[in-house]
Amino acid sequence: MRAVLPLLLAGPLFAAVPAHAAPAHRAAARTAALPVPVTMVGDRATTPPGGSFTVTVTLTNPHDTPIRFVFQSVQQTYDTFTDVEYAGLKYAATACNGVPGQSACGNPQAGGHGALFTLPLAPGASTSYTLTYTVAADSACGSGLNVDLYSYVYYEYQGGAAANDGQAGVHGTDVLCS
Repeated sequence: MRAVLPLLLAGPLFAAVPAHAAPAHRAAARTAALPVPVTMVGDRATTPPGGSFTVTVTLTNPHDTPIRFVFQSVQQTYDTFTDVEYAGLKYAATACNGVPGQSACGNPQAGGHGALFTLPLAPGASTSYTLTYTVAADSACGSGLNVDLYSYVYYEYQGGAAANDGQAGVHGTDVLCS
């Protein structure tokens, strides 16, 4: 109780402090009207249980200043989640940039993987990384079972004064019985 008491007393004090809004230049510079310059490409249309497939994620800088910060998560789509939960689809990330066992590229998120881009990224330049997934040998398979992924991306350019965010997706692979 003694450890909790200071927290209980501090709560009302912090509640009385006015919240600070984000700087106006950041709020005004953020735009979702721009397309997110990320592409995701799977290397196999179909993968049998026990097989693997790789997704290449590429970021291209369309701006006239370097991209200096990127936050990204790569996660399964809702349909893939329901296939995992209800149909018995089993798969796991097994490598990042070809390194076995490194399932979290960069910033691990709950159930996802983060960006591993080379930064800063010069105007017009591109950078990529790969995620390899393995379908379990005892996974369910058949028509309609697939691993699809999507990515949320947030990045900053113009020295952090401008930002953009959005989503990109990829049809990873259909899990067909061999």
